[in-house]
Parts: sequence; C-alpha cells; structure tokens
Amino acid sequence: MRLRPDPFIVALLVAAVGASFLPIRGDALDVLKQVSLVAIGLLFFLYGARLSTAETVAGLQNWRLHLVILGTTFAVFPVLGLALQVFDGNLLTAGLASGVLLLCLVPSTVQSCVVYTGIAGGNVAGAVVSASLSNLIGVFLTPALVALLMTSDARVDAGSIVRIVLQLFVPFVLGQLLRPLIGGFVARHDRRLKLFDRSSIVLVVLVAFSEGAEAHIWSALSVWSVLAVALVCAALLAVAMGWTVLVGRLAGFERADRVALLFCGCNKSLASGLPIATVLFSGSTVALIVLPLMLYHQMQIIAGAVIAGRLAPRDPEAVR
Repeated sequence: MRLRPDPFIVALLVAAVGASFLPIRGDALDVLKQVSLVAIGLLFFLYGARLSTAETVAGLQNWRLHLVILGTTFAVFPVLGLALQVFDGNLLTAGLASGVLLLCLVPSTVQSCVVYTGIAGGNVAGAVVSASLSNLIGVFLTPALVALLMTSDARVDAGSIVRIVLQLFVPFVLGQLLRPLIGGFVARHDRRLKLFDRSSIVLVVLVAFSEGAEAHIWSALSVWSVLAVALVCAALLAVAMGWTVLVGRLAGFERADRVALLFCGCNKSLASGLPIATVLFSGSTVALIVLPLMLYHQMQIIAGAVIAGRLAPRDPEAVR
C-alpha cells in the first residue's frame, strides 16, 4: 500500500515548526486567539449537525461495545499514563511527562475512527456513537481527571469547566438541535466543511506554539527530548492497539465490533484535547503540554491508515 503524506499532518507540522521559529506576536496573536475560540465552537457545532439521530439510536443498542471503548479511553489509558510517569526526570522532562499524562486523559477522536472503521468493514454506527459519547463525556470527565491526577500542573475550577462546556458541549448540542434544518446543507458540503474542521485545529496549534515560543519553552528541550517522547508515544499506541485487540477477543465481539473497538479505543482527539488544554493550562506551557498529543495523533493517523487498508474486506458483503 502506497503511503502519501497527509496534508493535515503536514499542515500541523508546518504550523508548529513555523510558529516556534517565527511566532505571531502582539495584537495579531490576541486576534487569532479569539478567532480560534470561535473556530473550535463551530467545529463542535458541525460535529453535532453531522451526527444522525437514526445512527445514534441504532448504535446505542450495542452498549457492551460502548462500555469497553469508554473504559479503555477513560480508565485503561489513565492507568497507562500514570505508569509512564516513572520516566519523569529520566527519559522525559517534567513538562513532556505531564503532556503524556494529559494525552491519556483526553477523549477519542471522531472522524478518523469512523473513516477507518468504515474502510476496514467495521461497525460504523457503533464507532460514530462511541466516539461521539467519548467526546461529550470527555468535556466533563477529562477536566475531572486532570484535577485528580495533575493538580500541580493545571488550574481546574468552576470557571474553567464552564468555559469548556460553552466552547465544546453547547455548540455540539445546538448542532444536534438544528440538524433537521441544516443537516442537508452539511451533508452536501461535507468535504469543504471538513477542510474547515482541520483548519480550525491547525489554527489552535499555531496559537499554542506561538505562545510557547514567546515564553521560550523550547530552550529547555533538546533533540533527544523530542525523540524520547516520540518513542514513548509510539510504545503507548502499540500497547493500546494490543489491548483493544485482546479485550475484543476476550469479550467475544464479532469482527465488526472488534474493528470499531480497535480504532475508537486507541485513538485520542486533538480537536478536543487542544481546546481543553488551552483552558486548563497556562498559555506559556500549552505548546509543551500538547506536544505528546500532537505526536500521538500523527502516529495514530498513519498507523490507522495502514491497518485499515490491511483489514479492508475484498468482499464487503462477506464481512460478519
């Protein structure tokens, strides 16, 4: 299978590297912060408008699958994140170790889970519902886990929770409520709107890394530090994939459900993780905190493309 660079990954790398060396400053940065807040709100509004009510009702019936996926996302991953804190001060710097833990606390991604599940002949309706539930629950559960496990790094109070709810949860609900009116428009322009989705995330990365460069956080990092955190993220992804394959077989899931579990269980959302991080952590440290999440996200996209291609059934009608 021939792999071509994903334009989204390239854009993320360009934004991160460009902002690190040539950060946006002053009033321009303040304007971009406000634009990014609006863009992320619209992103989750579109998530809500895309979610079909019929798919939701059909997918909710598979409660065992959802429990296993949510348990992997919000229980197994945090345990792995805590275990990896043994590398704090050894293999990883304190900031990167905290970033790895945050990576383990954010919800699952939506688009790539659904796309890869579909390519591999899995339970698409189950993937849609599980990934959406993960993001909705994550709006509340991720800050709670951060407050419990990262008390020295983050500021979690009523104000930060309200900001996250207003920025992510409320737009999603509005999108669902307005789906009967705008669902057709969103479906017809889905390709262009997905370009907006990705542009919104790139914008948040641009802002975060500009703030990080302004605070001179990169002076504390070496090439070895970046390579070390990349190695940790790769190992974490491999363990997560192995876990989802194992637990799917032990639970006796059918092939379609095992495929959905694989992609929904091991993926982590950059779209949800970045806004949550910008609210809970100091602006000067956000870039460092989200670096492991960015690396993991790129790895899961690449690995997911390869695995979905390998799992794709030659005869979709024969998949059971």
